[in-house]
Amino acid sequence: MSADRDEVPAELVRLWRLPAPASGLGRPAALDTERVVRTGVELADRDGLPGATLPRIAKELGVSPMSLYRHVGSKDELLVLMRDLALGSPPDTATAAGTAAGAAAEKWRAGLRQWAVAQRLVNHHHPWLPRLPIAGPPTGPHEIAWMEAGLSALSGTELDWAAKVGSLTLLSGYVRHASLLVQEHAQGRSGTGLSQEEAERAYARSLARLITPERFPQMALLLSSGTFEAAPDGAYDDPVSDHDFVFGLECVLDGIAVAVDRARTATGPRPTP
Repeated sequence: MSADRDEVPAELVRLWRLPAPASGLGRPAALDTERVVRTGVELADRDGLPGATLPRIAKELGVSPMSLYRHVGSKDELLVLMRDLALGSPPDTATAAGTAAGAAAEKWRAGLRQWAVAQRLVNHHHPWLPRLPIAGPPTGPHEIAWMEAGLSALSGTELDWAAKVGSLTLLSGYVRHASLLVQEHAQGRSGTGLSQEEAERAYARSLARLITPERFPQMALLLSSGTFEAAPDGAYDDPVSDHDFVFGLECVLDGIAVAVDRARTATGPRPTP
């Protein structure tokens, strides 16, 4: 890290784990930012986001709550630190694009598909993550690495920088929404003992008694089509292969493809090396 530590705000020093100046006291501190934040992530994974409070973290570590403020400035900063740590490292989208067969369009698409699927898996392993407020653009090292991976996937396109950032924002927003929707469906089924597939079948059968073709012709056709009966048991068990997620993902990629093609047409073909 080449930044002058004295010019970096304290919260970024902690976020990027820049080395702290020597205290001159000899013995290294038993507690540091990494340990505090990692404990917060473990508590959130176990008990949900409400369980990852500074007092709970202090109790888990066997220290006083006030001692944590030397390593984490506030609860809001804790959430930023937890988000970056939980994200981890992104996939190698350049490798995914490089192994994709076919035209250049398939290469960027393969990279972004892998990028989105990897985000979906991170949200699955840390269900509290998509519930965090998004207070601004990426600032942490893992967040920046994910941004870099997404931009790398799009580097072979003629999209300008604003369009590239907009494409990544759109795609990550879709993944976040899809992750939250799965959680909210699960919460809605809590206490019923029904799987998502069973809940869909029950939904269709219940509404079929109320909806008539005269009043709701398209809904009547939908319910009689067997769409809600079609999903086999276990169809939603895999967070990245269920039909709803894959369909939405490909629709978003189709939209980005339109922007990529439009940019290519506007700038003309790239010269062949």
